[in-house]
Amino acid sequence: MNHLAAADAFARLSEQANRLQRLQTLLESALPAYLLPGTHVANLKRGKVVIHTDSGAVAVKLRQLAPRLAEGFIQQGQEVTGIEVKVQARRRASANARTKPLKVIGIRPKQALTSLASGLEDDSPVKLALLKLLRNT
Repeated sequence: MNHLAAADAFARLSEQANRLQRLQTLLESALPAYLLPGTHVANLKRGKVVIHTDSGAVAVKLRQLAPRLAEGFIQQGQEVTGIEVKVQARRRASANARTKPLKVIGIRPKQALTSLASGLEDDSPVKLALLKLLRNT
């Protein structure tokens, strides 16, 4: 019995994934190119298409377009009762993965910064910042 229930659950999950993919394809064909980056169909709940975007400005525009998008989905045979747009912040890269190369400070500027830091008080925020900068270059 458990295998049958699992198979049924996988079938429903596969069906939902296919629905979302069809909606994503329709969304991509309906939106102008400048609204597509960071925008995707996240879910379909009780006929309502949930769209995530990583930009507040894009979310505002999508909300304005929502009635037209819903009508387009319906015309393409999708059972849609509305559109919900949510802003989802982008995932940040892990702290270990650097996206920018480290900047290198020349010998003379590095010596000047070291000299400046040595003349400051030990608990000075400027000294701590300079020492951190020097460590990271």
